[in-house]
Amino acid sequence: MVSTATPVWSGPVAWRISHGWGFRVIAIAFATSLAFSTVPTPLYALYQQRDGFPSFMVTVVFAAYAVGVMASLYLAGHVSDWLGRRRVILVSTLAEALSAALFLVWPDVPGLLIARFVCGVGIGALTATATAHLSELRAITHPTEDLGRAGLIATVVNMGGLALGPVLGGIFAQYIDGPLTSTFVVFLILLIGAALAVSLVPETVERREERPPYRPQRVSLPAAARPAFVGAAIGVFAAFAITGLFMALAPTLLAEGLHERSRMLAGITAGSMLGAAAVAQVLFAAMSARAQLRLGFALMPIGLVVLSVAALLPSLTLFLAGSVLAGAGMGLGFRAAVGTVAKLADPLSRGEVLAALFLAAYAGLVVPVLAVGLTLLWLPSPIALVGFSVAELGLLWFSARRVLAA
Repeated sequence: MVSTATPVWSGPVAWRISHGWGFRVIAIAFATSLAFSTVPTPLYALYQQRDGFPSFMVTVVFAAYAVGVMASLYLAGHVSDWLGRRRVILVSTLAEALSAALFLVWPDVPGLLIARFVCGVGIGALTATATAHLSELRAITHPTEDLGRAGLIATVVNMGGLALGPVLGGIFAQYIDGPLTSTFVVFLILLIGAALAVSLVPETVERREERPPYRPQRVSLPAAARPAFVGAAIGVFAAFAITGLFMALAPTLLAEGLHERSRMLAGITAGSMLGAAAVAQVLFAAMSARAQLRLGFALMPIGLVVLSVAALLPSLTLFLAGSVLAGAGMGLGFRAAVGTVAKLADPLSRGEVLAALFLAAYAGLVVPVLAVGLTLLWLPSPIALVGFSVAELGLLWFSARRVLAA
């Protein structure tokens, strides 16, 4: 049973910070973990340069993160409902700290794979839990406030943290000595500090004396809503594929296609795409879900076309513009798809339907990015980007027909 009306005490610490400060702590810890999950983006090229592995291996390392997220969503995404929000967030934050430590002590390819998988496991358990905890803490401190406000804050924290990571990684890669060490030392300290702060946050879930038997998160689809759900799932698959492309291969696309080798620029490019997603969600929050879907489905194709033209010319200005347009479309499309699917399901199955949607989204971080990585073994990056864009346009067209017709 979830309690959002009265504070709940649990755990060995005899005092807690206020619910208002708890909200701030969870938001900061959430953003820090998400920033850590994307900070390696500009650093992959440094590992590649040091060890001489192909671009495809970069996509494999990145895919390990997405696999970790998917496994965690399926196995642990729902356990905070009976185990407690704070405990799951604490363990998830410590998992991110463990990932940072692995980057430091085992910087070879096997260590990178394990570190990214552990990072994904932590993020998978953290995302839904932190979002729920922020909403519940906000409901206690602002009981008359529209619940959508807390959801919007959680969305901005989510996308903002993801956008900040590549920029910070670019700063370390460009301006700080030993970026493959210093980056993770700093984040290890930040994550341990965040975990200590999280341990003082009030709990909002009343844990039962007898825990229910564990089972993985169920994934179910209501038959009546299946056509619209399939369309939405393909849409978020395509949207997250754009994210994965930039998180894994932005430095490669810039270096090979546009002959730009600045690590800072690689971080800014990836960060601008995610930042545009966050800004678009705030700017167009008042629009209906259907209008956001239409705008998102328009901006993503436009952004992909601009990116393809930029790669063929080549043009850095167009490349940055395309990343912003595609990112804004991704942010709007994903947020509206989640809202649309949540309305399709009845309350008893809503969590299961959303779990299926998130699994489809994170699958978009694995399959297309690995396919592009394989393509780079034989084709130049501009041609690979054009092929990716063509496939994405087909998926988005199919998704738009299914979802907007529902």
